[in-house]
Amino acid sequence: MIKTFLFFIVLLSLAYLCFHSFFVVSERDQAAILGFGKVVGVRSQPGLYFKLPFAFLGADRIRRFEDRSLRLDLAEIRVQVAGGKFCCFNAFVIYKIRDPALFLQSVSGNVAVAEIRLLTRLDSGLREVYGRYGFEAALSSARRTMMTQVKSELEPQAWTLGLAIVDVRIERTDLTDPVLEKAFDRIEAKRFAVAERIRASDREAATRIRASANRQKIEIRSKARRLAESVRGEGDARMIEVFSNAHSRDPEFYSFYRSMAAYRRALSDRDTTLVVSPNNKFLRYFSESDPCSVFRPEREPPESAARTC
Repeated sequence: MIKTFLFFIVLLSLAYLCFHSFFVVSERDQAAILGFGKVVGVRSQPGLYFKLPFAFLGADRIRRFEDRSLRLDLAEIRVQVAGGKFCCFNAFVIYKIRDPALFLQSVSGNVAVAEIRLLTRLDSGLREVYGRYGFEAALSSARRTMMTQVKSELEPQAWTLGLAIVDVRIERTDLTDPVLEKAFDRIEAKRFAVAERIRASDREAATRIRASANRQKIEIRSKARRLAESVRGEGDARMIEVFSNAHSRDPEFYSFYRSMAAYRRALSDRDTTLVVSPNNKFLRYFSESDPCSVFRPEREPPESAARTC
């Protein structure tokens, strides 16, 4: 019975020693081995490792740290850039724990304390670098150079903490409200100036087009007027020729026809009052004599024409 009990005691002791004599490092972690308060080893590669099983006595205690990249944000930092303008930035830093031993020695492995020191140095670096540039540089390709300079300012502090700076970025860049309002006013003035130049150019083009159209209109009207005068002249000439032929063939009938046309024009309105002497030549075709006698030819007309008269 005693032998069985001792056997179980020895078996449990061996199991305890085996369980506490090995530790596993995953892909996401790195481990520092502390022997009596001092770092005696660092394991960064994934795998199974051996250690002394007497952690309760201070031998080979394990401290685990992230082996992945970590992000630290700095929100709403107000910086004065070259030219006196004030800007607000949101920045962040990507860093890694490169040396767990130095990290333990400098900040006792406390990530929060290390980040406070990084933020202080990041704030100082941003103010120093952005103070050399104008606001426009932060919105141009020069920002990459500025971020490199901020990273260079931050790296010495990070190395003393056992950290490595992977990257520094500006997430957002804004002008302060008073400066932003002035900037908007200036941009608006520039846009109005551009719009006014475009309108002036359009007005000039419209004037040229209108002048060209008016010139073409005058030319077209002039051509049409010349053509109309030419056609009218040809018509008048033809009319004179017709009247001349008619007059030469039968002067009396021509005179009668012209008188009838004059009567129609003069007496077309019923309200027209014409006061002339009855013996006036204008009324010679209103006499009681046979009106047909005035244009009867010397030879007797055909019987049908006589009856018509």
